[in-house]
Amino acid sequence: MKKVLVSLFALAFVLISAPAFSADIELAKKSTLEAIVKAGKIRVGFESGYLPFEMTNTKGNFMGFDIDMSKQLAKAMGVKFEPVNTAWDGIIPALITDKIDVIIGGMTVTQERNLAINFSDPYIVVGQAILVNNRLKGKINSFKDLNDPKYTVCSKLGTTGEQAVKKYIPKATYKSFEVESEACMEVIQGNADATVYDLPLIEFFQAAHGEGKTFALNKPFTFEPLAIGLRKGDPDFLNFLNNFIRQYKNDGRWQKSYDKWIKSNEWQKDLQN
Repeated sequence: MKKVLVSLFALAFVLISAPAFSADIELAKKSTLEAIVKAGKIRVGFESGYLPFEMTNTKGNFMGFDIDMSKQLAKAMGVKFEPVNTAWDGIIPALITDKIDVIIGGMTVTQERNLAINFSDPYIVVGQAILVNNRLKGKINSFKDLNDPKYTVCSKLGTTGEQAVKKYIPKATYKSFEVESEACMEVIQGNADATVYDLPLIEFFQAAHGEGKTFALNKPFTFEPLAIGLRKGDPDFLNFLNNFIRQYKNDGRWQKSYDKWIKSNEWQKDLQN
């Protein structure tokens, strides 16, 4: 009798779990992971110009910290890396409409973006820093000092830099730009007082163009994790990406790329003007 009951329970478990198991298999078949492997390529969306994460070199090829990681991701999947240079304001729509498979473009995880797409675990954490015109040396020591209508503060349209200005420096006169380098040059040329953007870019512009013209407040005043963006409803692909990031960050490849692109500026000679 005991054996009969055990068998009945086992049969009931199989009957109950079978639909769920079948549903899981169907979900896995629809994963972007499967589509990428089948296509033999991964379409990576980014906007070139975000130094030193995605840039264009003098030969017209893409380079940078994110490009390195994207190529390693493609290699891990056994597929070809296909770069898709996309305007920033259209990059999330491009992902949602399946024009790209992932966003690896220095995208900060925000709750607003997370309503539209999913994110992997962070692969690097950055924060907002400030490039300030030299005429304000001794007057501006933190973002709080810029919170006055008499100061003109810049950033790139639609970025967390813009959000930081509006949240933390709301009284300043704000000026937005389509390209982050233009916002930096506005300060360097003395047409604006400061620009707010991710620390790596601020440090690059200070080192490359700002000597004697600007100074950097290079202690970030925000916490901003950068992660890979993917479409919602894809647990298999999310699992793969998180495991890839964990491996990439802990086997030496991440550090090698960080040293090359962020701790060094040797790559500047190859940068397209």
